[in-house]
Amino acid sequence: MMNWTDKLTETRSGLRNLNTTIPDTSRAFGELGKVVKQGGVLDYKTKEFIALGISVADRCEPCISLHIEALIKIRATREEVADVLGMCIQMGGGPSLMYAAKALECYDELAA
Repeated sequence: MMNWTDKLTETRSGLRNLNTTIPDTSRAFGELGKVVKQGGVLDYKTKEFIALGISVADRCEPCISLHIEALIKIRATREEVADVLGMCIQMGGGPSLMYAAKALECYDELAA
């Protein structure tokens, strides 16, 4: 079983390394994230659910850990996360089923 806490630490370490190497690009990407999460008609929680769905569909474990952590911080419930994962499975079939299981495992570990 993967340790999602370690995965999150590794992800952050890798991002810090990248950010110091290409600071202008990293800052611009960070600003884009702020703009899309704050603007528009959808609330932040909905946008994080969408990001989680894309993370599962694209099979991006570092993305899963970051978006699950964000959802936990804003008090998304396990049931809400599971509902999103159900949509991921319906849209993505077997591969999404496997990554949905990883995302729920991540939620359980990081929420504990």
